[in-house]
Amino acid sequence: MTPADAPATLDQLRGLHLPGGAAGPVDEGIVLALVLGFGAALLVGLGRFVLARTRASVRRAALADLAGSRTLPGPERVLAQARLLRRLVRTLQGDDAASAQGAAWAGRLDSTLRTDFFTAGAGRVLADGLYRRETPDPVVLDAELSRLIGRLRA
Repeated sequence: MTPADAPATLDQLRGLHLPGGAAGPVDEGIVLALVLGFGAALLVGLGRFVLARTRASVRRAALADLAGSRTLPGPERVLAQARLLRRLVRTLQGDDAASAQGAAWAGRLDSTLRTDFFTAGAGRVLADGLYRRETPDPVVLDAELSRLIGRLRA
């Protein structure tokens, strides 16, 4: 526009208009994208919340079962701890994972609880030594299991 073509007064200017022939102040595509994005974020957040609650309740139940086994005598207490570990792995990873035996079971426990307690530590008795003559100290096992289950990611 050249100065000669410019209107002399503001009254001669045309009104403002939206580009692309939009009828309103907000495009429907933008509103739809915002609603879908918010809905997706809400679903992801809800899913993470439900998963965290489920894992936390598994952890609480396992710790309660472990506390209940403290009243048992030594060998029965170790057996109750081993059964608890089977149930915990079955709950978290399924029947196939809980059916492992020997070194594979110790490795599964280590990977589930993120430790080496069952392959290289005193927890080996819970993986493959339940029928040995020597009796492990159930208090030591109980303390370590409490720590491992307590930090379990649910």
